Amino acid sequence: MQTIARALLSVSDKTGIVELAAELSGLGVELISTGGTARAIREAGIAVKDVSDITGFPEVMDGRVKTLHPAVHGGLLARLDDPTHRAAMDQHNIQSIDLAIINLYPFQQTVSTPGATHDEIIEQIDIGGPAMVRASAKNYRFTGIVVNPERYGQIIQELRDNAMCISDATRLELAHEAFQHTASYDAMIAEYFSRATSDSPTFQQQSLHIDLPLAQTLRYGENPHQTAALYGGFNSIFRQLHGKELSYNNILDIDAAAKLVIEFQEPTVVIVKHNNPCGVGSGATLIEAWQNAYTTDTTSAFGGIVAVNRPLDMEAALAINEIFTEVIIAPEYPEEVLERLRKKKDRRLIAADYQALAAEVNGTEPELRTVAGGLLAQSRDNALVDSGALRTVTERQPTETEMQAMMYAWRVAKHVKSNAIVYAAPNRTLGIGAGQMSRVDSAITAARKAQSAGLELSSCAVASDAFFPFADGLMEAVQAGATAVIQPGGSVRDQEVIDAANSNNITMMLTGMRHFRH
Repeated sequence: MQTIARALLSVSDKTGIVELAAELSGLGVELISTGGTARAIREAGIAVKDVSDITGFPEVMDGRVKTLHPAVHGGLLARLDDPTHRAAMDQHNIQSIDLAIINLYPFQQTVSTPGATHDEIIEQIDIGGPAMVRASAKNYRFTGIVVNPERYGQIIQELRDNAMCISDATRLELAHEAFQHTASYDAMIAEYFSRATSDSPTFQQQSLHIDLPLAQTLRYGENPHQTAALYGGFNSIFRQLHGKELSYNNILDIDAAAKLVIEFQEPTVVIVKHNNPCGVGSGATLIEAWQNAYTTDTTSAFGGIVAVNRPLDMEAALAINEIFTEVIIAPEYPEEVLERLRKKKDRRLIAADYQALAAEVNGTEPELRTVAGGLLAQSRDNALVDSGALRTVTERQPTETEMQAMMYAWRVAKHVKSNAIVYAAPNRTLGIGAGQMSRVDSAITAARKAQSAGLELSSCAVASDAFFPFADGLMEAVQAGATAVIQPGGSVRDQEVIDAANSNNITMMLTGMRHFRH
């Protein structure tokens, strides 16, 4: 193994760099550094050489050119077991650099800074840094590369334990981390230029750049024989306060429940099972909302995911606590409520930052799904209706109560797997038909669910996530008791469906916008 005798330190993130320099110097390692890094090390009283002392050439062009020199890159790239490389080093007075501590200009921070100009952003594109990182990572057997300050302690410990050597296994890990670092950096820059050069969404450009850090590994995927992991910022929106580790399926259901509950301004409870709502209710209080949601489908609610859009008070918490729930999601939990709910050790309690969730739902980042050989990307379904197209198309106009019930059903239908049919009152769901191959079947299933729950569909509203291709689906809803219908419209047989509604004295609204969820 190659011993560490000489190190180059050049970092933008100076977390722990002075302490690392002190440790390396104390172990007898010669230090070389650049710009602000050298200044910080020198001000701490630690001996350090400037890169210009090694290259014989000063930093020029406001520091744009300082490390792009054979004395640096030869020291990073030399294969020390190759006689021809050794001969070139001797001929050109190049010394080996055994350890490189490097991280890159804060490009992402600058892009995210309000008011940052294009020129300011361009200046944060690092050139020499990525070149040195890649050179060191390519030559990892002879040049250890560290881009992550969290690694500093490990490196010092290995040097102490291994006679100033870094193990081959660690070198390989560090190289992997280094290439991830530069790949992430380049992806951020490419994304910025995509936005700067086109009015089209970034994900419709020639390449899609994705860079998400590992958040956590999961016990398994949808099934125990599948491995799984979570990437990105999910844990910055949903914070687990209690219970077993979240599963892959829990995470999917939490996402579905929370995105639905933030559709409502009034106190609302959503119960989700297998990524579909099985009950949604609103009321003056959370306990009233819970009762409205739970009675939609008391069977499916068992083992479900419950989301509320208000701090969870004790009365609602005790009611929810009476049945088995996998996860409860709320924006806040009073301490006495947490104490009570924590008595069930396995149930997960999640605090949700609904403001951050709403910002993401309404943001520009695409929704992604894997397909064989690639990814599908689309903008988010963050609208409810086409306000310019929303209209009543039947002879009978809706009453105020019917209008409220239709809009309630429509909000829920947006979050139900297609084909979706939702029967609703102004403040609650009455029956939900999800994921059927036929819209008629969804209408029948939803009505049967309501009947099983003992709920009356007479004079209710019904929502269909997509148009009725024939009048048969509408007639199933009419026979179930619906008197108001909301659907996108757009079928070549729209008039046939409208005529059927008029013949049965039904009021119907068209939204001009469908909400398929496949």
